[in-house]
Amino acid sequence: MLWKDKYELGVPLIDEQHKELFRRVEVFIQTVRSSAAWDEKIGKVNETLEFMKVYVVEHFNAEEGYQRSIEYPGYDMHKKIHDGMVSYVLSVSEEYEKSGCDEKLMLQFAGKLLAWLINHVAADDQNIASYAKEKGVDGNER
Repeated sequence: MLWKDKYELGVPLIDEQHKELFRRVEVFIQTVRSSAAWDEKIGKVNETLEFMKVYVVEHFNAEEGYQRSIEYPGYDMHKKIHDGMVSYVLSVSEEYEKSGCDEKLMLQFAGKLLAWLINHVAADDQNIASYAKEKGVDGNER
């Protein structure tokens, strides 16, 4: 599993959402990199894209709500990072549909998605946890 306990922020809802994102990305990567024919992978790829378009927005909204509730000073910058990822997911999804389900595009997407998720959760999101600890805020604040 790609998830590591050191990624936890101490905010139960957000930690569970992160774990779900890692699970889905891991399955997606295994799917696109498997030796099965592309036609056999398309259903799972399409399912993952649809999930990401909805769940990423839902997760980012929850995480941003938490940031506002603890008055996180890096909120504006963090929101820009989230907005950029939402735009990326939507643009790749659109390009994928227009391309007729391009396999190479999905391989690139899988790699970028994994790298972004790990870097974001292990670095950017940890800043939120550090701030909350410094401020003495409980992870259940909302």
